Amino acid sequence: MPADRYMVPYPSRGTVLGDTELGAVSEALRSDQTLSAGGYREAFERRFADLVGSRHAVSVTSGTVAVQLGIALLGLRPGDEVIATPQTYKATVQPLLDAPVTVRFCDVDPHTLNADPRSVEALITDRTRAILLVHYGGLVADMNEIMRIARAHDLLVLEDCAHALGSVYHGRRPGTLADIGCFSFHSSKNITTLGEGGMVTVNRDDWAERLDLMRSNESDSVYADAPRLIGDRKRASAWMLHPGNAFTHDCVEIRHPGTNATLCEPGAAMGLAQLDRLDRLISRRRAIAAKINAVLERYSFARPVQEPPGVVSAYHLYTFLLETEDGQARDAVVDSLDQRGVEMRLRYFPLHLLPEWRARGHELGECPVVERLWFERQINLPCQPSLSDAQVSHLLEVLDRTLAEAENGIRALART
Repeated sequence: MPADRYMVPYPSRGTVLGDTELGAVSEALRSDQTLSAGGYREAFERRFADLVGSRHAVSVTSGTVAVQLGIALLGLRPGDEVIATPQTYKATVQPLLDAPVTVRFCDVDPHTLNADPRSVEALITDRTRAILLVHYGGLVADMNEIMRIARAHDLLVLEDCAHALGSVYHGRRPGTLADIGCFSFHSSKNITTLGEGGMVTVNRDDWAERLDLMRSNESDSVYADAPRLIGDRKRASAWMLHPGNAFTHDCVEIRHPGTNATLCEPGAAMGLAQLDRLDRLISRRRAIAAKINAVLERYSFARPVQEPPGVVSAYHLYTFLLETEDGQARDAVVDSLDQRGVEMRLRYFPLHLLPEWRARGHELGECPVVERLWFERQINLPCQPSLSDAQVSHLLEVLDRTLAEAENGIRALART
């Protein structure tokens, strides 16, 4: 079915934009202030840090860059091992593809699709240095247990919060549940900053300083007093563009070469406006999810990924599982939904089975739970806040009809 014929399309935007966002961007453009590294960015970072409860929030140009710089803070060395979830977008671990470290993929909890703490703990060796996880679909992982394990083994934890802005975990916000939090403001995410953008949250002052260096085209390096001055320091003047230590210090270690990852001022202005909408956007997602849950309750073989006590999901993705013995039933349901005007995309293909990770030695059978769920049971449904009431009604009607047909098929199969 052509994409423009879907009654309920897969979202090209995960948020809602309106006159407020247009006004914010217009104001930034019409001002005579810089369009890079100015007041809007500073205000956006302060508001974001206050929202999630972190000491520092450092904006960057994308969620992928946020993860790249977050990983740079981990201080990984050749031979180190990192444990990562396979149920996430590839950007969560992509920066490790060219790193001289070993990535060990943990399996997932079949009830949440998040990293299973038992699998994480079983993979820890004396070379393990860090854990990388995602809050899949906006449902926060079992962070109390993950952090207990991490602290017991002196490991750092990076939480990919790309799906989880607006989620709550026992009264706390993602971005403060681990050592480093990384967010995405891509067009598909819960808020956006002109289609791309990201944020890194930390509580350590030294890490915030290093992040600011790396995103500002400065090298994150260790320096020492130079044994002799370079050139005539007295000739340095205000119009010479140079770092303050160029004449006086030597570089001892380069931890990261730095990059230009400055979030533009119009994007930051839009981000501020979007934060004002966040509660309403998440409420709409949760309202749609509640209606889908009500349909699934009629069918014993359809199980939604539900919130554990104390956890509030942002429902970036709505996910449910078909608990059937026949894996082909999932494919039939997905095909039927798609043919009836609900555009289907399943997220995400298990990372350890991507060609680039198979080239690093990973293979089928490594994470049996995520493999079984992905290839046989998992279904994702649209639940973006921009869906109209008519689109939501169509989604619910089609879902009910499709599952009723699947139930009849299961009963017929049982009788044979």
